[in-house]
Amino acid sequence: MCGIFGLVGDTKKAGQTVFTALKELEYRGYDSWGVAGVPLHTNSTKLICSKKVGKILDSKIGRFAESQIAIGHTRWATHGGVTVQNAHPHLDSEQQVAIVHNGIIENFAQLRDNLLAKGYVFRSETDSEVFAHLLTEELKTTTFPEAFRRSFMQLEGLNAVVAIKLGEPSILAARNGSPLLLGFGKKSHFISSDPAGLIPHTKQVYYLEDGEYAEIQANSVIIKTVRTNKQQKIVTKMLDWNVDQVSKGSFEHFMLKEIYEQPKILSEIASSGQANAERIARCITKSYGSYLIGCGTGAYACLAGTYIFSKIAKRHVNWAVGSEFGYQVDFLTQKSAVIALSQSGETMDILESVKQARKKEATILAIVNSIGSSLYRLADEKLLLGAGPEKAVASTKAFLAKIAYLLLIAHTLAGKKDQGAACVKAAAAATQEILTSTHINNVKKISKRIAQSEHMFVIGRGVSYPAALEAALKIKEISYIHAEGLAAGELKHGALALIEKGLPCMVFAPKDETYQATLSAAMEVKARGGYIIGCAEERHEVFDAFIPVTDIGIATLIPNVVIGQLFAYYLSVEKKLDPDKPRNLAKSVTVK
Repeated sequence: MCGIFGLVGDTKKAGQTVFTALKELEYRGYDSWGVAGVPLHTNSTKLICSKKVGKILDSKIGRFAESQIAIGHTRWATHGGVTVQNAHPHLDSEQQVAIVHNGIIENFAQLRDNLLAKGYVFRSETDSEVFAHLLTEELKTTTFPEAFRRSFMQLEGLNAVVAIKLGEPSILAARNGSPLLLGFGKKSHFISSDPAGLIPHTKQVYYLEDGEYAEIQANSVIIKTVRTNKQQKIVTKMLDWNVDQVSKGSFEHFMLKEIYEQPKILSEIASSGQANAERIARCITKSYGSYLIGCGTGAYACLAGTYIFSKIAKRHVNWAVGSEFGYQVDFLTQKSAVIALSQSGETMDILESVKQARKKEATILAIVNSIGSSLYRLADEKLLLGAGPEKAVASTKAFLAKIAYLLLIAHTLAGKKDQGAACVKAAAAATQEILTSTHINNVKKISKRIAQSEHMFVIGRGVSYPAALEAALKIKEISYIHAEGLAAGELKHGALALIEKGLPCMVFAPKDETYQATLSAAMEVKARGGYIIGCAEERHEVFDAFIPVTDIGIATLIPNVVIGQLFAYYLSVEKKLDPDKPRNLAKSVTVK
């Protein structure tokens, strides 16, 4: 959730560079931010630190003394409220040491009590400040790197910590569960919680493994294990993202830019994704029991996958919400295949479930958008989505990329790989059509009409059911309208009691075996006063508003989901909300 960035190198403006990098990490979700640095002038007696509550937006870091070493943080409140005192970085009493921290120190109360008994004064309500004082205590008897290592060993839970000290030429960093990666520049080295922060500076990276710590200097990097202090070999990876992908360009918001990037991504998967699909298909073929797991939007992609594999490959593939799968692993065996879908590859619930599955010796397959991420490294077989970075909190193009690959894999299992490529190519064309000005203006017009609604339904049957769930998720995430995605046949089992005059109901009605039954459900809603927004190939009299969608068989769920994304976006804009950074949400959920 929170963002970390640090720099040590040939510069006098490390603080300003870190401040700018924090803006690249805003999408992770935060409520306060801060930067600390080691003053360049040797007669300085304290570290420099600037902390503020709220969003960075167009804020200035203010006067920040010349520095070659700095660390910064965007905080998402867990322990303690949103205050300047609780913002990171946290300093020791003498302002000689500064730390930033992601995760939760589960034994912080015990550690804090021990430190209080030794006379340490705490200025915040956070668990994180514990580490600053632990480090100070250890520094009484040993060097900075060894004190850092000893302090980190005392922490329980899933954590990432980065520290600096007055008079020291290094940034120290360690992780256990919460992600950190190093960036290698020509005259500078970097630490970040996310690749997006590094892209403007370098593409050469190293992902810290759990239980590793790094000593980072301008001209060298040393990686060691926390427990044994044994030096590790550094094998770097190259990021395949570029600066243009993490800028808005001519678009008003990242979310709209990412929606418009989707046809190109689908076309690329259709033309070059077959080899990846075949690798995953072979693993599924060898397995006895396959399980799709994901969280949030990834979970709905998994549910869609069960329909896709059934209809195309005539194969039963189970699905589960990632945060719940860990409670369902007792039936896994060495022959099981667990297919984890994730945009970031750092979602803690997914990682915990995958680790549980690994204990059962199941084969782990990762379908992920971030090379080198924790999930990527855990997997026996991995497939990179190639959707590029997503800066908007609400995932769009990564979801469609997941669906596209599930279509390719299912067709491959059925011995119809050419049809799979054609299917995804048709989805790209249908999505491009949805993004034409005629359709966009139609969505804007309908959005204006329903923007003040408190509640909304999105319904569908068959593969349109997970499409409805995904569309509803986007609407509730971005516009704060309580949108409920439903299997259309379930309306009469309770939800019809909620229908009131004027309540919007979006209906996904492709011309498949669900068509007539879906229309019947729409009629039930309309008979009770609902306002019906029909998404179908042909207009029907039950629709109060109509959005034409080219019918492309099972892949119609893709343009339908894009319609849901557009409604979420334009409802948000109509309500003067920020679609990129919805309240209370974060892009990468790295705490349990």
